[in-house]
Amino acid sequence: MPATPFTEPAKKHLGQHFLHDRSYVDRIVQAVGPVLDPQSGERLVEIGPGQGAITFPLLDRHGALTVIEFDRDLIAPLTEAARAHGELTVIHRDVLKVDFTELADGVKNRIRLVGNLPYNLSSPILFHVLDHAPVVRDMVFMLQKEVVDRMAAPPGSKVYGRLSVMLQAYCRVEALFIVPPGAFRPPPKVDSAVVRLVPRDASEVGIDDPALFARVVRDAFGQRRKTLRNALSQVCDAAAITAAGIRPELRAEQLPVADFVRLANALTTDAATRDTGTMPAER
Repeated sequence: MPATPFTEPAKKHLGQHFLHDRSYVDRIVQAVGPVLDPQSGERLVEIGPGQGAITFPLLDRHGALTVIEFDRDLIAPLTEAARAHGELTVIHRDVLKVDFTELADGVKNRIRLVGNLPYNLSSPILFHVLDHAPVVRDMVFMLQKEVVDRMAAPPGSKVYGRLSVMLQAYCRVEALFIVPPGAFRPPPKVDSAVVRLVPRDASEVGIDDPALFARVVRDAFGQRRKTLRNALSQVCDAAAITAAGIRPELRAEQLPVADFVRLANALTTDAATRDTGTMPAER
């Protein structure tokens, strides 16, 4: 991969750590999977291309790539270096302000996402992408290993929390491999890891009210030492939790994702019943 025309050092305030170890670059490109079928209408999008470590191999493999880069100093060298590899489309914008649904042209085409996410923004980016999950086919991201551990954590784990439940409710999450600090310039102080996320179909997700579901999960984990009865006191009472088939004396980290979905849906049904003044149909 080219050492030039990139002359700017990594910017600490943007959380930049540029991958340089080709063996890990190759593993990430392999994880992205087969070459896009030109007839599929799918678009490959990289978040945070940096100095192009992943960008140029992806261009070599796929021929075309859209990248989202916030650092204006990287735009010109990326564009210049990409000419030898394929067709590069650069979106100079904060990724949190990118409308991925618009980028995918509604639901006509889906996008595939890849990227080395800045550690200081990884959770906000993940939640932002979740808002556009219906138009995303899959994602291969590199993040701080601690974050990937939380994303893939099972119930009962010390790191199972809001991020785990929200991502696993909407996506299949698979931790792939660890990337050591020495694979980057400058090296971060922590290990990184690569993860694959595949959004679930709406019928598989089965969440009736996404906003209420998000609030239930947020409040449940707001104070981890509290029982559900106490943590969710602003959302529902113990009787409503029991009616959903869940023990109110449990703590949030003990509850599987499916139970969070069931509880939120039960509360949605109860709210609809109160609003209409009718009884729900027998099941």
